Amino acid sequence: MNKNVCMFVWNHFTNDARVLRECTALSEQNYKVDLICIHDPKEKDLPMYEERNENFRVFRVRRYPPLLQFMQKVYRLLMRNKGLGALVFLLWLACLYLNPILVGALSLVSFGLLKTKVRVLWIRGEIIVRMIVRGFQKNYQFYHSNDLNTLPQGYICSKLRLNKKSLVYDSHEVQTSRTGYESGYHAKLEAFLIKKIDMMIVENHTRAQYNEDLYGFYPHVVHNYPFKQEDKPTEETIDLRKLLGLPEDEKILLYQGGIQTGRGLEKLVKAAPLFKEGTLVFIGDGKIKHELENMVKEMDLGHKVKFLPKVPLEDLPKYTRNAYLGFQVLNNVCFNHYSASSNKLFEYMMSGVPVVACSFPEIKRVVEGEKMGISVDSHDYEDIARAVNDLVMNPEKRHELSKNAFEARTNYNWDVEKGTFTKIYHSVG
Repeated sequence: MNKNVCMFVWNHFTNDARVLRECTALSEQNYKVDLICIHDPKEKDLPMYEERNENFRVFRVRRYPPLLQFMQKVYRLLMRNKGLGALVFLLWLACLYLNPILVGALSLVSFGLLKTKVRVLWIRGEIIVRMIVRGFQKNYQFYHSNDLNTLPQGYICSKLRLNKKSLVYDSHEVQTSRTGYESGYHAKLEAFLIKKIDMMIVENHTRAQYNEDLYGFYPHVVHNYPFKQEDKPTEETIDLRKLLGLPEDEKILLYQGGIQTGRGLEKLVKAAPLFKEGTLVFIGDGKIKHELENMVKEMDLGHKVKFLPKVPLEDLPKYTRNAYLGFQVLNNVCFNHYSASSNKLFEYMMSGVPVVACSFPEIKRVVEGEKMGISVDSHDYEDIARAVNDLVMNPEKRHELSKNAFEARTNYNWDVEKGTFTKIYHSVG
């Protein structure tokens, strides 16, 4: 049987834990996995090609069109050198006088490519084309699209051909109710393409039920559990207190993950002055990080709130183990957040870190079912502070929750879940 798998993901594949786990699991079952993702020119050491093991290879396609990069370099050169810029401007005026229609049209096109939404469409369009070209370069039996932004690539490669291939749609998010996906375009695109797939995967049963209500079928469920850690939580720890200049006995109140809207992070900052002990530490990067840093400055909380950049996925547990407690306080801004299982929750669990978490169904089921934390109203910063103070003022209670979290990892880990995932491929094939 042909066991070649072409997997697509719309990121740089530097911190995508779920995709890493899935590719690794398939490679262990002797599937030949080629992951096609996007190169990031800002990361100088990021290779275009990697061999993770003998059955798992990573191909990164170019992010920016060469012509766009050339145009941007020329533009920056002219902005830096005013004399040269003035000379080019005079030449442009002369050319415009000689041929106003052609030069005017070319000028408008150039401006559009550099400064308008056309630039974004150009970049994304070329990425999609490069992914599709790469996807046709080998005889694959399976095409695996992670999320809606790679489903068109998977569909074109698997179905628009004489010898059709299997298409697996692995939806990590709820594409029809998600921040940044408010337009009806995404819902229509998914509704069209979902009829073309051979198998669909979602991360929990709340989302599977939502999908059945929407499309009339119940997809496979592969939970977002991390790799099991065999070491003890006190080993291999990067000393966050030393790194941040904090006292040795300071309690670390940790949020790790993307600094994005809708994750309740502003509520954490507002709650920080009410914490009776501890320092709030954010590890990660994202669109609203600068906004949060300004908020901390305005509230004069620099002594109480600290920021660190994102760290490599494989090193993250070494930071997590410093935490007295961890936060997962998503806000109910869309069904995608409300239905989340959250990889972050299980990362805390793996390190025996109790949590203060939102009371949404999938997260609450684990937190309260395993007695590993406290559920709160994540929209109420005072309720968040109440739960934090309950734990910082009651170390015995925190110790018991930590013990429960550490024991629960026996059931909530990828070693248990990957069998479910690989069975899906066996059933498709």
